[in-house]
Amino acid sequence: MSKTTMKSTIYYGPRDVRVEERPIPEPQTPEDAVIRVVRTCVCGSDLWPYRSKDVNTPGTPIGHESIGVVTQVGADVTVAAVGDFVIVPFPISCGECAACKAGFESSCLNGGYFGGGAEGEGCQSEYLRVPHANGTIVNVSQALAAGDIPGAPASSKAFSDEMLADLLTLSDVMGTGYHAAVSAEVTSGYTAVVFGDGAVGLCGVLSAKLLGASRIIAMSRHENRAAIAREFGATDIVPERGDDAVARVMELTGAGADAVLECVGSAQSFDTALKVGRPGAVIGRVGLPHGVQLPAEATFYRNIGIKGGPAPVRTYARQRLLREVLSGNIHPGRVFTNTYTIDEVPQAYADMDARRVIKALVTVSEV
Repeated sequence: MSKTTMKSTIYYGPRDVRVEERPIPEPQTPEDAVIRVVRTCVCGSDLWPYRSKDVNTPGTPIGHESIGVVTQVGADVTVAAVGDFVIVPFPISCGECAACKAGFESSCLNGGYFGGGAEGEGCQSEYLRVPHANGTIVNVSQALAAGDIPGAPASSKAFSDEMLADLLTLSDVMGTGYHAAVSAEVTSGYTAVVFGDGAVGLCGVLSAKLLGASRIIAMSRHENRAAIAREFGATDIVPERGDDAVARVMELTGAGADAVLECVGSAQSFDTALKVGRPGAVIGRVGLPHGVQLPAEATFYRNIGIKGGPAPVRTYARQRLLREVLSGNIHPGRVFTNTYTIDEVPQAYADMDARRVIKALVTVSEV
């Protein structure tokens, strides 16, 4: 008899997530696909409802990052076939609206986000239904079959655990860090300041390096995180906060940084970010804002620009980042500092909440 239920992480309230048996999802429309999840993880933004800062509906699935193998496809799905290895970015996107066609599928007019409560759409599960598959999925098997990526594995069967971790970051954190750097208009020779030493901030450091920044100042007061920031390309570590942080960055740069990556979203972080850029600098904001206010005078007289939001990670993966990972040029999976089974996901949340790990990787099945 074939399996009909799966393990799925269910949100019930503050600091209450449980792994329960739920029905394995089926395609509900001709545009749906279903994947068997190979790897998933816990995101810093998952901690907002976990800590009760945001409200999720009790009794619904959670999680928005996954990679895996396609097991079912609807009649209209052309992006992938059964057996393909795919990345599932966190935004659900139609691929056809004005936002998607402009490369901002994370603001899709017809989509949404995984982990928002829909049955079968929580990524911290053994199986996942993917709505709007043609506009959402990134097909890794197809990229490998093209045979034009030097150093890439021959097939998904040859993926190491390190490669799987790297690929998983393309569902969110690496693409989000890259969005911060792109939005901040980082270019060759720039000095960049990165706020946030979580997984997104660390990927922001890596992205600033990838885009050619010659000096990267990482704001971190935790040595284990600062060590990864240095590995990813940080040239300076600033542990100070508030006015002391501003003074230290100005001491290092003179007039301020050319680009500012804001990967936290707190009021203090954003307020400091407004003060450390040189006149004409751009702030790339990707931290989910909580309590942030934007006074017009803070940007107007210094010609400070602000760009960013939810990251179009599918676009970035398809344009550049998938090739960078498959060729072994970057290893953003270093942000995962502990690994759990699907049954251990509640412990993964507790460990991230207590900052015992930077980002928790969950091994669900093998390729």
